[in-house]
Amino acid sequence: MDKLNVNDFFGGWFIGDFEPAMFRNQHLEVGVKFFKAGDTEPSHKQILATEITVVNEGQIRVGRLLLRAGEIVVIYPGEYADFEALTNGSLTCVKFPSIPSDKVLE
Repeated sequence: MDKLNVNDFFGGWFIGDFEPAMFRNQHLEVGVKFFKAGDTEPSHKQILATEITVVNEGQIRVGRLLLRAGEIVVIYPGEYADFEALTNGSLTCVKFPSIPSDKVLE
């Protein structure tokens, strides 16, 4: 049994085809992100990967969608989306396949 901390990994991503990774895997990435109200991320897309985001707590905006705890958004390859935290909270992201160079800013 190992005890680790999500803060020991880049941006909360702890499984994927990158370093550092708790488990190196080319098929998917998993990350947990904590955010404060007002945090943003610029509009971007994945060329090949699909990203699934589950809101654990708080409220966020992804693209045109407003999401609350328990809601899920699926962002398909080629879809641009930006992010804004409307409250403090956290989310879990799964992206597949794991291609670290796949992100393109708008």
